[in-house]
Amino acid sequence: MLVSTLSIFALGGVYEIGKNMYGVQYGDDIVLIDCGSKFPDESLLGIDLIIPDITYLLENPDKVRGLIVTHGHEDHIGGIPYLLRQFNMPIFGSRLTLGLIEEKLKEHGLLQTTKRTPINSKSVITLGSFTISFFQTNHSIPDCLGVVFETPKGTVVHTGDFKFDLTPVNHQTPDIHRMAEVGNKGVLVLLSESTNAERPGFTPSEKHVGDHLQEAFSKAKHKIFVSTFASNVYRLQQVIDAALLTNRKIMLLGRSMVNVVRIASEQGYLHVPEGMLIEPEEANQLNRNQIAILCTGSQGEPNAALARLSTGNYRHVKVESGDTVILSASPIPGNEKNVSRIVDNLFILGANVIYGSGSATGMHVSGHGSQEELKLMLTLMKPTYFIPIHGEYRMLHQHRLLAESMGMDREDIFIVNIGDVVDFSEGEPKQVRKIPAGNTLVDGFGIGDVGTVILRDRKHLSEDGILVVVVTRNKADGKILSGPELISRGFVFAPEAEALMEEAGRIGLAALIQLQEENVNQWSRLKQGLKESIGQFLYSKTKRRPMILPIIMDV
Repeated sequence: MLVSTLSIFALGGVYEIGKNMYGVQYGDDIVLIDCGSKFPDESLLGIDLIIPDITYLLENPDKVRGLIVTHGHEDHIGGIPYLLRQFNMPIFGSRLTLGLIEEKLKEHGLLQTTKRTPINSKSVITLGSFTISFFQTNHSIPDCLGVVFETPKGTVVHTGDFKFDLTPVNHQTPDIHRMAEVGNKGVLVLLSESTNAERPGFTPSEKHVGDHLQEAFSKAKHKIFVSTFASNVYRLQQVIDAALLTNRKIMLLGRSMVNVVRIASEQGYLHVPEGMLIEPEEANQLNRNQIAILCTGSQGEPNAALARLSTGNYRHVKVESGDTVILSASPIPGNEKNVSRIVDNLFILGANVIYGSGSATGMHVSGHGSQEELKLMLTLMKPTYFIPIHGEYRMLHQHRLLAESMGMDREDIFIVNIGDVVDFSEGEPKQVRKIPAGNTLVDGFGIGDVGTVILRDRKHLSEDGILVVVVTRNKADGKILSGPELISRGFVFAPEAEALMEEAGRIGLAALIQLQEENVNQWSRLKQGLKESIGQFLYSKTKRRPMILPIIMDV
């Protein structure tokens, strides 16, 4: 009898923060866990979103049995509509998670063609050779699940994102008894998140934030603006509770904030008293001390509500002197500069800005477990093998050190990069194979059609600008009728560099005439001659290398 191999691989979420996606495969059965996205850094000019490369799945579409989604954060669901546009598969998630996914599927026209199955911590499903059950964890969004795979080789556990908050806002406590039960039965391999592996101790309870919010609301004399992640439903509830206690109405700014509040309210995860929500146009009828505003943009996104408020560019709503602005989130690494710029602008407007996380303000706590909680998960599960996931390399490394401090051998701990596969067959597991993996760039409606060449061109354009060189020739004999005419964008301001442009045109014309005298008439050779001659001249005069785009027209 042929014995199949159990394989575990990552398509995202390791060596990085964001675009989480993992796969468990046994024989001809693949089950996926999450399909997230992440935002580009400054080097990816014009890119809207980064999602996992699913080449391996496209090569094996008949083996994919379904996608299990652990919770509804963007770094776990943001890539789903783009995945489904390439091939369809059933999706399994909790009610709130599916509600947030369905909003995305509507935008992409995929709602009617996608099979969606609600699950909870009591569900048991069968996909191919896997029997899959779940356990309840808590995080910064309701209905978070850990996943248990019963396979012919043994049990695989994926924790999802978690912390051990024993006083959660919505009373969804982590199911420690169920975790211990899974561990007592034996766990072959544990995949556990590593976001806070560098932080000692325990992560504080979300309830601490509620106390600080109520204190800030009671002291504020004018309007209050609170910016946080729209998907942090617990935080939204505490803002609503603080507004209720201080007799304020709530205004929502930002599309994602409006959508999450609507979906979470409809499904009973968010409790908003009747008549508490107002539209921006209604605010003029109220005093400044009767209004609280929930808005997006806590990460400094330039087009989000908070950034526009900080520059006075939000219609109907202004930040005025004496208003209070609360940033109830900590910046994701890389966003610090944008957030600082917004805070500066808000202070210039005269606002009282409360920002920063931890004990300094009490306005934010992490949704991820710190070192003692990660150790508790390892203790409950007692895995034979361990794969730290969900984090940059230093986080995965620290998580490995935590596991070693608890008695695990380094040989039994696997740090994987995107595309790495850990195979469990006969004997010791092996980490030697790789599958196609990487980043897929989303630009507008295009998925993966922007590659390194286009990005290099965009970088070139952003640094040195473009120079369009237009030449008109006689179609019959190739004689130059006009030009070269030079049009500059982002290189030099033409009216102030008229002499430079005229000289560059003369040098380009001389190069064309010389090529014609050598009986060179191919467009490609002529264009190359224009680019080289003008480019060398401009670099000698300006030490800049603009992108030169020659256009030769025959009339």
